[in-house]
Amino acid sequence: MRLLTLARQGLLLLCGIPLFAWATSWQDGDLIFQTSRSSQSSAVQIATGSRYSHMGMLVQQRGEWQVLEAAATVRYTPLADWLARGVGGHAVIKRLRTPLTPAQQASLRAAIPAYLGKPYDLTFRWSDHRIYCSELVWKLYQRTLGIRIGPLQKVRDFRLADPRIQAQLRARYGEQLPLDEPVVSPGAMFDDAQLQTVMKR
Repeated sequence: MRLLTLARQGLLLLCGIPLFAWATSWQDGDLIFQTSRSSQSSAVQIATGSRYSHMGMLVQQRGEWQVLEAAATVRYTPLADWLARGVGGHAVIKRLRTPLTPAQQASLRAAIPAYLGKPYDLTFRWSDHRIYCSELVWKLYQRTLGIRIGPLQKVRDFRLADPRIQAQLRARYGEQLPLDEPVVSPGAMFDDAQLQTVMKR
């Protein structure tokens, strides 16, 4: 385990990240954003008008920083592995301008197990049966701490006219688009004025 941790730290340094300088300033509950390489990333960027198509939440476990994310399932991913999946290794970490107290951080950590293992939601529904990345973090903060990060929107509010978006919508919904389905995007959370940038590379 020690060798694995050192290897991941080495990968971060190879990516040009001064890990030890940054890591001391991170906190459980910090939000991390990237441009995903996934097949739906460009569609998310077009629909939301944001560079950022994926996000997660930082949590330290056994001395190693992990990203809690909704990908294939809700799971922890080592930070170096998460960064390697993004375009150019670029990432931004943000935090509430009024940082979480230790008690609030503990409450967030205690709420996580209820979501672990849930499958990813390709249709972006607002139920808890399946869940997508920004929905996971939004619900953790709102339900645990009463804090809403990013406005809830409806599907109809996004830029849906682009042919690439239309193709994705038809493939997932057919002709019955859930235009009034509540949704929260990584871009909306990234732009929330409650947040400040802790790290950017």
